[in-house]
Amino acid sequence: MVLEDELKACQRLKRSLTKQLSKTKENMLTIIDQYKEKVNLAASHGLRLEDEHAKVSALEMEGEARERVIESLHGEAMKWMNRFALTLNGSQELPRLLARAKAMANVYPAPDEVHWLFDYCQHMIKLMSHIIRNR
Repeated sequence: MVLEDELKACQRLKRSLTKQLSKTKENMLTIIDQYKEKVNLAASHGLRLEDEHAKVSALEMEGEARERVIESLHGEAMKWMNRFALTLNGSQELPRLLARAKAMANVYPAPDEVHWLFDYCQHMIKLMSHIIRNR
């Protein structure tokens, strides 16, 4: 009888341990599923970060390219301004030629557009002289 009681107690303990093992197994599977979900989210986030990094790198390269273009354009503008300054300061050939052309347009009938062009050229010469003097 003692053995039978011990056998029944062992069977109850076995059932209890089996239930606990089953619950533990379910909990472990839930934890594994949560872990997989977090790993997938982390991978997805990593891909987004890589995309953002690529975009930032592309923007940086574009910015550097723009800076090079601006520097090139600035250099070109300075070269032409210096050439114009040499022409304007070195001799008064351009203003003298413009004055002669205006005088000829007054002697011979010239369209209004020609007079407007002369006025525009005169304005540009004054503007460039001002810029050169004040740089």
